[in-house]
Amino acid sequence: NYNTTNLLHLLRMKLDENVWRSYQISKVFRENTNKINALDYSSSGELLITSSDDDSIVIYDCEEGKSTRTLLSRKYGVSLIRYTHAQNTVLHASTKIDDTVRYLSLHDNKYLRYFKGHQQRVVSLCMSPIDDTFISGAMDRSIRLWDLRSPNCAGLMHVNGRPVAAFDPEGLIFGAGIDAEYLKLYDLRSFDRGPFSTFKIPSERGTELSSISFSPDGKNILVSTTNGVLRVVDAFNGQIIQTFTGIITERTERGLHLGCCFSPDSNYVLAGSQDGHLHVWSVKTGNKIAVLEGNHPNPIGCVAFNPKYMMVASACNNAAFWIPNLEELQ
Repeated sequence: NYNTTNLLHLLRMKLDENVWRSYQISKVFRENTNKINALDYSSSGELLITSSDDDSIVIYDCEEGKSTRTLLSRKYGVSLIRYTHAQNTVLHASTKIDDTVRYLSLHDNKYLRYFKGHQQRVVSLCMSPIDDTFISGAMDRSIRLWDLRSPNCAGLMHVNGRPVAAFDPEGLIFGAGIDAEYLKLYDLRSFDRGPFSTFKIPSERGTELSSISFSPDGKNILVSTTNGVLRVVDAFNGQIIQTFTGIITERTERGLHLGCCFSPDSNYVLAGSQDGHLHVWSVKTGNKIAVLEGNHPNPIGCVAFNPKYMMVASACNNAAFWIPNLEELQ
């Protein structure tokens, strides 16, 4: 049962292998007619927002387990939606007209600011965990640094390929994956001096980096590629700690962008698969501890763990909420 009482019980639970194996879908939402391309939680964990290739933005109440509002972005399209530190404003990339990043007030569905500069599609967007800074990476082979309070770009960096970028949990450094070969770490205060660390990532020809993210404890970086290989990289020395595979069942020409993330305790990695399952691995042992039946009809492009509750959201064209089965655990 998906209800607030159950969610509150789940607040006190510790993640272990038994808990992971008990996870099941408790809510499915069919609000979208096309692929959900991003999802993000508000910092309180109470709200979830999605952006879709059908030009819609859907807001969900995670406590009640229901969708509460749909907004349309027919003119500019919408992708890579991200909450700012306020519950009622978001950032998103555009899929039509131009490659501007847009700052939207959900309260009255009005744009507060436009961030112009990228000349090709924005493929990475990340909000600082500590302030109003954010970074964007685009197919024009550039990474830009911005502040929500100003339309002017605060920093620009040219790179040699398709960039994906992410902040560390303290908001002091950011990582940039360039093509599928290099992971570079920059100090936010002096990033114009170049990276302070560069790690080489093993890569296959024709593979792109899909995403990078830091573990909540800041010790590791999760790097995913379009051929379905996930790597956990030591954030301090670049050593590859674990390599996870098995989420792509058949090769596609262009590869797949599948969703993945760390658990809040940094001990596990979960990833969506091409055939609609969720795979869970232990970072410590490298073992796959669960493959959860998802019934997603399409590949899972987005996965995220709620920052407050023991709830996971996953999405293809449909969105799903997962929680542990309490009866199974008693």
